[in-house]
Amino acid sequence: QEQVKESGGGSAQAGGFLRLSCQAPAHIYGNRCMAWFRQAPGKEREKISQIFCEGSYPFYHDSVKGRFTISRDNAEKMVYLKMTDLKPEDTATYYCAAAHSCDCPRPGGLEYDWIWGQGTQVTVSS
Repeated sequence: QEQVKESGGGSAQAGGFLRLSCQAPAHIYGNRCMAWFRQAPGKEREKISQIFCEGSYPFYHDSVKGRFTISRDNAEKMVYLKMTDLKPEDTATYYCAAAHSCDCPRPGGLEYDWIWGQGTQVTVSS
């Protein structure tokens, strides 16, 4: 069954950049809030960014604010996470997730029934 699918992970040097992409089939992508989470080894999965279905109200976790940018192309059913000034502490598996509404849920943490992708690994070396 088609679900959310991430791509674009890999390795980067500290200070470098990567762009993650997320693709979802129309029945999942359409009119839904989309979010990016990450999970570092030994840590809980945390939400780092989200965006409403129209592309409004982008949210960023304090740890990535000013460095990461979320965007979406509704015509292509794609969501992106541009990551700049990468730090070793950004090393994690990154997950794309779809909500069940246009507006992003509040608080919209792990207690919410997100539709998850399989994740893509990002490794940042110092």
